[in-house]
Amino acid sequence: MQVQRNISQWYLTLVPFLTAVFGIGVGYISYKIYLPIWILNVCLMSIAVWILAAPIIRTPDVENRQLVAAAFFLIFPTFLTSMFFGLGAPPYGKPLEWAASATEQQVRYFFLLLTGVSVAFGFAVLREKLKNTKGNFYALLGFVAILIAIPIYLINMTFWGFYLEKLYSIMAANASTKTYDWALPIANQFHFVNTIVCGLVYLATAAFALSFKSAGWLKPLACNVYVLISVIAFLLNIIPPASPEPLATLNYIVAIPAIPFIMPYLMAINLLKKTGNLLLEK
Repeated sequence: MQVQRNISQWYLTLVPFLTAVFGIGVGYISYKIYLPIWILNVCLMSIAVWILAAPIIRTPDVENRQLVAAAFFLIFPTFLTSMFFGLGAPPYGKPLEWAASATEQQVRYFFLLLTGVSVAFGFAVLREKLKNTKGNFYALLGFVAILIAIPIYLINMTFWGFYLEKLYSIMAANASTKTYDWALPIANQFHFVNTIVCGLVYLATAAFALSFKSAGWLKPLACNVYVLISVIAFLLNIIPPASPEPLATLNYIVAIPAIPFIMPYLMAINLLKKTGNLLLEK
């Protein structure tokens, strides 16, 4: 059983990183290829999550089951965003390419909208679970950051996913290959909106990691790693995009909308693994 749990944890851990590597490094591939792979991956992830969560779900303790709910809300977004390995980066500034893949781009941003909602529910449940622990203060700070970030995130995703889709369809219909000058200021504004959202999510993640540490939910070393990575990502997120390499590339990566949700996902997996192991030992 323990071998299966270890394999499940490692598989789930690798999924978002492999998605990013293929999505950024390979780019767009045909839906005839990526859809079957994505469906297979969703099935494998479901099995892996069940293996980690089963000991907790089978217990009559309602508190533990609520913990599974919180973890699932944080894990579920990666079920959706793992499809992005085949979509590649959005074709910003390329109206003909965007118009040709308009349906896929709409699905991408619909998934990202669901991601934001799911993460908000996950952190809300965690906040309630941590209220009566020593991690209450950090959980409160993290949840306030999420309360600010997610509404802005949803507005941000509607801009990139649906405003731009309409703009590029108009440009494609007029055979225009250059973004209209009047659209540039609002695009610049939403670049900074994205920076604000990502920064808040990274800070919230660091706060919840400190909360987990104070509550004794996860090992101090793991929590310290989560905090360190979140702080580094926050700093990379706020540097100017025109910074010298490799800072410019790192800034681009940490500002990808799905990237800030990787760390909460990993924390949720670790939480399921540790809680399930404790129950199995009993």
